[in-house]
Amino acid sequence: MKALIIGGARSGLGCARLLNQQGYDVTLATNSDFSERSEIEALGIKVLLDDKDMSLVDAYDVVVKNPGIPNDHPLVSQFDTVLNEIEIASMFSSSYDYYAISGTNGKTTTTTLLYEMLKEKSDSAMLAGNVGYALSQRVYEIGNEKCDVALEISAFQMEGTPTFSPKVYALLNLSPDHMDRYEEVDDYYLAKCKILPRVGLFVRNFDDKNIMRLTKNFEGPCINISLDNTEADVYRQGKQVIYKGSVLFDIDELKIVGDHNIMNAMFACILALEAGVTLNQIQTVLYSFVGVEHRIEFVRELRGVRYYNDSKATNPESTEVCLKAFDKPILLLAGGYDKHISFDLLKPYTPKLKKIYLFGDSALQLKEIWPEAIIVETMIEAINLASNDAVSGDVVVLSPACASYDQFDNFEERGNIFKETIKTLQ
Repeated sequence: MKALIIGGARSGLGCARLLNQQGYDVTLATNSDFSERSEIEALGIKVLLDDKDMSLVDAYDVVVKNPGIPNDHPLVSQFDTVLNEIEIASMFSSSYDYYAISGTNGKTTTTTLLYEMLKEKSDSAMLAGNVGYALSQRVYEIGNEKCDVALEISAFQMEGTPTFSPKVYALLNLSPDHMDRYEEVDDYYLAKCKILPRVGLFVRNFDDKNIMRLTKNFEGPCINISLDNTEADVYRQGKQVIYKGSVLFDIDELKIVGDHNIMNAMFACILALEAGVTLNQIQTVLYSFVGVEHRIEFVRELRGVRYYNDSKATNPESTEVCLKAFDKPILLLAGGYDKHISFDLLKPYTPKLKKIYLFGDSALQLKEIWPEAIIVETMIEAINLASNDAVSGDVVVLSPACASYDQFDNFEERGNIFKETIKTLQ
């Protein structure tokens, strides 16, 4: 059996190891060298440092691509059927129960919170997917042992998953994103809905008009979640969240703030209940959960100025959530890779912004929203200006509203560099 993997990174390397373990003759084509190359080649995997090498066009039993590679990529486009690593991993993990979470925003927080809850049930619980851990690597390491998986899955990862069937699928929200990849916004939305015929239970945001429009004809088992609509199965009532006539949790006990995090908590709780975690275990985790790295993450306070890392805000909706969270003057650092999406929804928050520093490919587009903004070359330059301009009582926030690929490998690297730089300020 022959397999071609196009694209390295975490998912490509994990998939290469797994398919090799399962007896495939694996070729990995990637566009740059990587530190694990010797280890990969020692397994018998052929590595080519050119992911556009047309000599690779051949008959394969399996062709897999990294989710970040577009479908019109020169080599990818030569094959009729191209899978992704989640599909491959699911082929060799029939004993896993998948609790998959998608949406435009909130995926990482909700998936991480669910994982912490699943661990209360069993130490075998797994966290994987777009949250930063390749599912194929986990299956390679652990094998087909029974476990519950909290899986963050993006629209890109759903492409090439013709058989992947999660036990529960949660769709948090839908708003425009990745318009550099999709021709129409509904193409992006529908990428997150094509999985519905194969899910055991669908959990959806009852307040999201796009979700309800696109899933109105869904006839399978479904749980609706709402902040305020009591017609939903799960809803907020005063300072409590109600499910099946009983209190799911007390809102005042949460350490994560904002309506978006109440909704994230509702989803995580329902999925955990479906997985067999007890209500007491769920509440214990929920009431101690302080959030995830790179999402409105407090870094330090210096001379009365508080610095926050929100590098996970890779679209305007995420930055909007961040700006809503503060009632103090904000010095905003924003910009990055241009995904060809509108930033108009951020304009009403201008009165909250004391100063704005823009960098990256999208700086000029963002300046159309904020003409008063200062454009700089790099994030480091923006940090230095903001730290000089801020006074006691101000908040300095990195919330880019953009992906990181123009100047960084990923949002984690961007956030880590921001934090390291802030910690060196005197």
